[in-house]
Amino acid sequence: MAGSFVRRLEAAAERAGDKAALLWDGGALTHADLQRRARVFAERLAERGVRAHDTIAVAIPNRWTFAVALLGGWRLGATVAPLDPLLKGDERAAILADLAPTLLVESSDVPADEHEASAGAGAGALGVEGTRSLPAPALLLYTSGSTGRPKGAVLSHAALTFANESWAGPVMELTPGDVVLATLPLSHSFGLNGALLAPLLAGASVVLVERFAPEVVLEAIGRYGVTVFPGVATMFRRLLESPTLAGADLSRMRLAVSGAAPCPWELAEEWRQRTGIRIVRGYGMTELFRPISYLARDATESPEAIGRAVPGVEVRTVDDAGRALPAGEVGELWIKSPAAMQGYVNDPEETRGVLTSDGWFRTGDLATMSPDGLVRIVGRKRERILRGGHSVFPQEVEAVLLTHPEVAEAAVVGVPHPTLGEEVHAFVALRPGAGADAGALVLYCRERLAAFKYPRQVTIVPALPRSAAGKIVKSSLRGPR
Repeated sequence: MAGSFVRRLEAAAERAGDKAALLWDGGALTHADLQRRARVFAERLAERGVRAHDTIAVAIPNRWTFAVALLGGWRLGATVAPLDPLLKGDERAAILADLAPTLLVESSDVPADEHEASAGAGAGALGVEGTRSLPAPALLLYTSGSTGRPKGAVLSHAALTFANESWAGPVMELTPGDVVLATLPLSHSFGLNGALLAPLLAGASVVLVERFAPEVVLEAIGRYGVTVFPGVATMFRRLLESPTLAGADLSRMRLAVSGAAPCPWELAEEWRQRTGIRIVRGYGMTELFRPISYLARDATESPEAIGRAVPGVEVRTVDDAGRALPAGEVGELWIKSPAAMQGYVNDPEETRGVLTSDGWFRTGDLATMSPDGLVRIVGRKRERILRGGHSVFPQEVEAVLLTHPEVAEAAVVGVPHPTLGEEVHAFVALRPGAGADAGALVLYCRERLAAFKYPRQVTIVPALPRSAAGKIVKSSLRGPR
């Protein structure tokens, strides 16, 4: 696709004009305001030495300053790497060491008042004309690596354009009259695309909620007349359990969208029965965005399936040799999508492990496909834990546990959880004479890992089960599933 994604957003903003683009408790920016501030911020970046093809890291929560920094970086022709504000210092440092950005941008770096943001806004020296043909990637989105270190997925402007045209089009069918809630972290692919970029592309309005809390979200939905609510299963469950749901005004909401982690059919049905609003379920990941989904105008859904390939995406199930399997047979799910990443930054080996030479992405998930294309996930070849919409890799948690002076061995697995999908459970063998208890080890991890990563349960065992070859047998730790 010709041009950068920022050109699409600018064209949408020109059509929307003085309509609200971003709304939050205490303020608002129109589409025109947002683009103007992005132009100014691009100039500020240039003054600080950032050039086209450079990379900037953005560590800002769900605030208007995040959107300005993102769009400003793109206007300059830079690659933007959003960082989760919940990361601990060591976790952020590991990503920054891998990324080596030209600049780290935080909220305080973005002009906060109207007068300051207006300075130089008409110059246009760093306008989109200067970035039209730049091949620099649009995004670097980090997720924990299977080896226990962070890895960054490199995503092009073409991938971003395809993904958000899909989100704004068949998946959510957004219009300029929609108001979309953004309480998902904007540093993650689901929140970034489904709750921010796709609405901006459609000329809709985005309501920013910095931190999810049921009462805060329900108040915002009523106050701003939210029509579309992208969320993870945990959010829907907590809203159903909130005593304020009964009195909340959901009268304008037409659609909810789940992602980042499986949304059980039972939860989607309970939500629909209690609120009258459908949850559109789907499947995606940082490296692919949302290649499989039900669509806004689908009349029915299968309880066991996660949807079909969205228009423009191909899916297949394959055996261990990579041969396509017939409908109904279990195999690894492979996906070919225009929104797929180009690869992992600084990690060609990991890239070759998931991307085939002809563009298929090996998901590591085991699935079946029906004759009419419905995909059902039945298991996982890899060990990634999906906890409340976040990806957690056991090796990263194990590495932290092994830094404790009293821990000899550690193994981390995902165990079923009724609302989060999976919970992080650690099994630990202590050194001889050690006296650490489970609670102390949970606290040790909590102090060193993001809130979604640390294990809520630690079981101390005499020794970890091992195979004849000496490998830890994690299936023995998980027990029957």
